Order: sequence, then C-alpha cells, then structure tokens
Amino acid sequence: MSARTVVDEMFSAFEAKDLERIVNTFSEDATLIYHGTQKMPAAKFKGTDGARGFFSFNLNAFEIIYFQRDEYIETENKIVVLGKEHFKKDGADLKNTWVQIYTVKDQKITRMEEFATSAAPEEYGGM
Repeated sequence: MSARTVVDEMFSAFEAKDLERIVNTFSEDATLIYHGTQKMPAAKFKGTDGARGFFSFNLNAFEIIYFQRDEYIETENKIVVLGKEHFKKDGADLKNTWVQIYTVKDQKITRMEEFATSAAPEEYGGM
C-alpha cells in the first residue's frame, strides 16, 4: 500500500466521520501538530489517543460545510496536501487555507503536520 493510499484512506474515513477508521490509519507513536490560525490555537498530539482526540474534536465541535483537497505533492513516504475548508461553530464561519504534511511508514501515518491560515490574502500591487 502506497503512502498516498494510506492518506486517502484517512481522508475517506474523515469524510465518513468514522473516527475509528481515522485512528486506524495512525501509528501508535504518531505525532500530530496543528500550527494554529488567527482563530484557532496551535496544538500537539501524540499516538493513537492523540489522533482520536484531535479528530473527535474536529468532527464534533464543528459543522463541516466543505473540506477540500486541491493538490497533492508526493514522494516515497511523504505526502503534502494543499486545501481549504469551511466550518461553522456556534453560528460563526471559520474558513482556512491549509497545507498538511504526512509521513507514512509501514502503512501507518507516523506524522501529520498542518499549517493553516484564516486570513484572506489581499491584492498587493507594490512588486
């Protein structure tokens, strides 16, 4: 099974809101790092319990309007995914653009790192 297949399985489980399937794609010693946005704090999670906590929060605390993967960049064991998302929480809209980096070893995700921003880019004419 390729690294891309493992990451795609995790995304498929996320879209199905199947927490145990998501957790099953992570290794026992996985590290998950969320670098935070202007509206959400940074956090770090360890192992399958950490993956369960991270994804349980995301699946239950937000109404997912869309979660879109736009581009994949692949190497043998590393997958970089560029995308965007729109959630609602307590009536407020949360829109992010993100980059997620996955490292896969022995058909399990051993590291997930997400860099996201909720800031909308402004047109810059000074260059």
